[in-house]
Amino acid sequence: MRPFVLACLLLLALGRIEASPIEFKITDAKGEPVADAVVSLVPLAAPSPPSPRNVKVEIEQRNQEFRPYITAVRTGTTVVFPNRDTVEHYIYSQSPAKRIALPLYKPRKTETVVVDQAGVVTLGCNIHDPMIAYVVVVDSPWFAVTPSDGRAVFREVPPGRYRAEVWQPRLSKQHSSVPRTESRVVDVVDGAAPSTLAFTLTLGPDRRIRRAPYSRSSAYR
Repeated sequence: MRPFVLACLLLLALGRIEASPIEFKITDAKGEPVADAVVSLVPLAAPSPPSPRNVKVEIEQRNQEFRPYITAVRTGTTVVFPNRDTVEHYIYSQSPAKRIALPLYKPRKTETVVVDQAGVVTLGCNIHDPMIAYVVVVDSPWFAVTPSDGRAVFREVPPGRYRAEVWQPRLSKQHSSVPRTESRVVDVVDGAAPSTLAFTLTLGPDRRIRRAPYSRSSAYR
């Protein structure tokens, strides 16, 4: 066997990927693209670059729903919760990554929370049980939420060793209350051709209760 071919096989066996940029491709068991998956690259051999200061993201309450459904942020981000509904809301989370209790606040009011620990934060409303959303907090600057094509690209990733992670709310929890992620360790080598990290996810049913479109009532479908 030629030395070059042998070297390539050894790199594949070690999970080594020579690529910059890195593209994630997320599909389900049927080969269909998966939206609303949070993908990230977490440095393992060096500390993450410092988090930027005063970063804010918004999760609004409108039509008795959280919007957006999935939000990915860096540790230290301030999450802003504007109530753009016509009713009061009581946002809470019992997730270990961030416990939240924002007692009843009125329409046109806003509450804020700083998420300072990596993990998945499940949001609910004590008044409207069907309301649910997720904040995925990552200790890395390389993260994204996949759109309908199930793809995300990180450009100019510095050389080094990373943990590539994928989370999606419908991933099987395997009888555990801890949100499950799919992950693998990869090495990024400067100047190599782009590479694709393909993940195939086994997903459960989407159990969200959605409001009927353009409905003027407060009933859920």
